[in-house]
Amino acid sequence: MGNERDEKRRATLAVVAPGTELRDGLERIVRGNTGALIVLGFDDVVRAICSGGFELGAEFSATRLRELAKMDGAIVLDRAGSSILRAGVQLVPDPALPTQESGTRHRTAERVARQTGFPVITVSKSMRVIAVYADSERYVLDDSAALLTRAHQALATLERYKRRQDQATGLLSALEIEDRTTVRDIAAVAQRLEMASRIADEIAGYLIELGTDGGLLALQLDELTAGSSQERELFLRDYAPAAPSGPQAGEGAGPQAGAGPGSGPQAAAGAGPDPQAGAGRRSDPLAAGPGTGPQAGLSADRLARLSADELLDMQAVAAAVGQGLADDLDQQVSPRGYRLLGRISRLPASAIDRLVEHFGGLQKLLSASVQDLRDVPGVDAVQAARVRDGLSRLAESALLDGYP
Repeated sequence: MGNERDEKRRATLAVVAPGTELRDGLERIVRGNTGALIVLGFDDVVRAICSGGFELGAEFSATRLRELAKMDGAIVLDRAGSSILRAGVQLVPDPALPTQESGTRHRTAERVARQTGFPVITVSKSMRVIAVYADSERYVLDDSAALLTRAHQALATLERYKRRQDQATGLLSALEIEDRTTVRDIAAVAQRLEMASRIADEIAGYLIELGTDGGLLALQLDELTAGSSQERELFLRDYAPAAPSGPQAGEGAGPQAGAGPGSGPQAAAGAGPDPQAGAGRRSDPLAAGPGTGPQAGLSADRLARLSADELLDMQAVAAAVGQGLADDLDQQVSPRGYRLLGRISRLPASAIDRLVEHFGGLQKLLSASVQDLRDVPGVDAVQAARVRDGLSRLAESALLDGYP
């Protein structure tokens, strides 16, 4: 519900953002020292509360809006703000609807927004403020200079968090290579990813309000967040619990599912199945299996629902990443290998899925020979060599750069 409300708010603010003709008209009204009451949408409910005025059906323009605002009464536009439907209208909403406003224009605006579900814009003559009422919320349109200041502060914060995120993911890569990853390490990376995602989302909101004034800021944000969504998805697929799916769950939990520390050399040698495979120093609760994509989406949703205080709690973050992970932060777990495979250039997602499903864990992937990789259905000789070379290079660089 919160996300839906936020999307609706952003869609409304985009209509009145700098650079739009509607915003130009609103600023003309402010400069002309007049007020206005504008409804963004028309249906039977709006028609029922309209009294008097006249119908126009004219194409919208900033100058027309400015001239019509000189008259008493409200102006009704279509939802996109591209047509002026009515002007000089008296709006008579349900007086029983609650409102926190005191002025007649603003009380009417809030009640109309509540009753119709359409955004309502007010321009205060005395305070020279433009406000938007949507549902039960009121948003004041800030000056672009103030928005840019806050956006640049958020951008600087995002840069700091990205540096810390890169350090955390680098350390995680080194630990994954050495098969020493713990739940605490997973939670630390998940925390950084979610914090960076929230700051980026806040900046995206500023960009919507800034409209054409936020062009350079948008380029900076794109540069900082390039590849972040994919990295987040692959990380969660590495550690999200496998979806329970009856017989399929057993298919992913075979001898290759949990890559114990002693299973790698045997896979590299091309030996037959080890009767003690999976009997390593720990039991891996994240055994590979089908359905990890949807489960990763559920993990992302749980992370997004964490409050600011919960996001600082490692156990809460671990619980959001995967059920049962929060019991012991020092419990060791093994990744499936999605994230490191995703860093190999020109390796299609379908090949990554087949490799993870076949080997079941990163350690077996690391110890697999080119021939072992070629034996995977759908992986050709070129891709197998690319994977073998890519994993070797990633392992070397992760161990050199991952530790502070």
